[in-house]
Amino acid sequence: MHIIRVIYQMRYTTDMDAKIAQFTLIVKDQAQSLEFYTKKVGFEKKTDFTPPGSYRWVTVGPRGQDIELALWQVGSSDPNGWSKDWKPGSAPPIVLRVDDCRKVYNEMKTRGVTFRQELKEYAWGISATFSDPDGNLFSINQLPQKTSWS
Repeated sequence: MHIIRVIYQMRYTTDMDAKIAQFTLIVKDQAQSLEFYTKKVGFEKKTDFTPPGSYRWVTVGPRGQDIELALWQVGSSDPNGWSKDWKPGSAPPIVLRVDDCRKVYNEMKTRGVTFRQELKEYAWGISATFSDPDGNLFSINQLPQKTSWS
């Protein structure tokens, strides 16, 4: 029986060894969005280049993390034509997990970030939701201490 299970696992299970490295956010103005994410949200610029004869490629992300947020300017053409239907502000919120939601919320408000949902406590933790200049939503979430789940 054990040999059959091993053969089955070898043939029918496929674990992908991958890590999400980037996702794309549709924006109206890359320069304005780059300033918003670096100056107000506190992300760092990771990539900014324009190949000859092509569109500008800009990414930002949290300091010390590999994940990158590509700022795709609406109206830019891509080789496959996929971007023609992309619109800013039409996706559900992107969630950023933080250790101290109140602290991050207050720091971001001080830098001029507008929150669409103020700080709110839930059974699962604390959350607040802000939008970028194009209406793309982000939630900052703090999970409760493990001892409070008992």
